[in-house]
Amino acid sequence: MPLTSFIDYLTLERNYSTHTVVAYERDLQAFLNFVEITFSEEDPKAINYSMIRSWIVSLVEQGISNRSINRKVSSLKTYYKFLLKTEQIVVSPLTKHKSLKVSKKIQVPFSETEIDAVITLLAHPTDFKTARDKVIVELFYSTGMRRAELIALKMKDIDMAQGYVKVLGKRNKERLIPLLSTVVNSIKVYISFRSEIAAVDEQYLLLTNKGVKIYETLVYRLINTYFSVSSEKVKKSPHILRHSFATHLLNEGADLNAVKELLGHASLASTQVYTHNSIATLKEVYRKSHPRNRK
Repeated sequence: MPLTSFIDYLTLERNYSTHTVVAYERDLQAFLNFVEITFSEEDPKAINYSMIRSWIVSLVEQGISNRSINRKVSSLKTYYKFLLKTEQIVVSPLTKHKSLKVSKKIQVPFSETEIDAVITLLAHPTDFKTARDKVIVELFYSTGMRRAELIALKMKDIDMAQGYVKVLGKRNKERLIPLLSTVVNSIKVYISFRSEIAAVDEQYLLLTNKGVKIYETLVYRLINTYFSVSSEKVKKSPHILRHSFATHLLNEGADLNAVKELLGHASLASTQVYTHNSIATLKEVYRKSHPRNRK
């Protein structure tokens, strides 16, 4: 059975981003190919849990992490929910499936000192690349936006007069995020350089040296390179900057619900993962401040 109707469902009804839809399609196609090769079965409606379990075992044997396997199975679950919804099956073969256990990894955010060091390094841009890189670092840290959201920013999304940026998040949900005046100034400097290389009708804000929209690996490489100068942390990525944004706000007493809205999370549960480091800071303050402990 072709996946066309399911892909249309994700795109039109669930409003999933192109990136997410592509990931779902890739996971499902790989699974269907496995079942066809291993069991000579081409009809998804005839697949049983035994076949799915064989696929999971094959993924484990390939050395794929439990976290990644769970994500792939989640794509499969969504597909079978769609088949149930459209009455193509009466029961999902994944009804009793339990996710593989994963170790909880606490992401270690950059310290304020590490972030300040990078921003200082980029403090006085004299060319297009440095001005752009400064804006990328400052936008990540001052707004907490995702990498895909930053890449998709258009010129019209920045309101420098009012001091905010409009971000198109997951499931095409828009949110407005305030911009610090320092960030607005950095954007203005960048735009002056941008105008020298961008086509008149170029709509995207952040561009490569060739005047086209930036891409994921460029952004990751950029962040990794700059923070390798100031930080010895193993992981240096755009997501760690997003994590730093949330953690530092919470450390300063920001309301959890407010941080949730800024990050574009659908539920508080997603935001609460950022409270681990805040609690650690709170415990240290408590240890130093409580009268009984001082004695």
